[in-house]
Amino acid sequence: MTELLRLAAVQMVSTPRVEDNLRAVERLVRGAVADGATLVVLPEFFPMIGATDAARLAIRETAQGGPLQDWLSGLAAALKIWLVGGSIPMAGADPMRALNSTLVFDPQGRQASRYDKMHLFGFKAGAEAYDESMSIEAGKEPVAFDTPFARIGLSICYDLRFPEYFRALGVVDILILPAAFTATTGEAHWEVLLRARAIENQCYVIASAQGGRHETGRKTWGHSMIVDPWGEVLSVLPSGEGWVCADFNRQRLETVRYRLPALKHRRIPA
Repeated sequence: MTELLRLAAVQMVSTPRVEDNLRAVERLVRGAVADGATLVVLPEFFPMIGATDAARLAIRETAQGGPLQDWLSGLAAALKIWLVGGSIPMAGADPMRALNSTLVFDPQGRQASRYDKMHLFGFKAGAEAYDESMSIEAGKEPVAFDTPFARIGLSICYDLRFPEYFRALGVVDILILPAAFTATTGEAHWEVLLRARAIENQCYVIASAQGGRHETGRKTWGHSMIVDPWGEVLSVLPSGEGWVCADFNRQRLETVRYRLPALKHRRIPA
């Protein structure tokens, strides 16, 4: 594996219709691959946004497989890429809710890792209100996994606000964060939090977002970006469909950690 690996974050404005969203995913992923990407990250809720809770429950899949998992596996294998499937609804212990799960597929189409979102978003500001716990079941543990080129940590959206989650992953080279940040919270905090997570963990961050006005009127912040271990934003897409690419540079990563060995200096209070 070469020292440079091309990373891509795909940005979408997903609809309530799975078929339309899958067509958009394939078009966008193929575009990113044409730009040289071999690790491609999709946004949170890429198959469906704006549908009813019942519609989301209807597309839940199990650990034994399902149409969305088969489709992601086939796309990864066809393009010979690492594909991070944003998030899809998965069955958990509660029949009235779904886990919000990131699934990772390797270039052979095999599932390499899975993470169930732990932190569930809640927000109230006038008429704008969200409570993910009403329809989403919380995951139980952080997840990191090894690849031939890097150790990767997984997270989803609201996890970004909890730095202790990322510390629990241990030392990772790349953090992945699919998201559907609201316009309100995204404008205020998205970039500063992403850069902070990159700086304090001295790693690359790939943040792949929903980014625009959805059919129901919901507006997501977008600004999908890739951040390097020094906190520099390498590429960003403010809004609308598309993708951003940047290189994972092992030498850059190791240089930052050598010059400022903060990870080795860390002390955990008793």
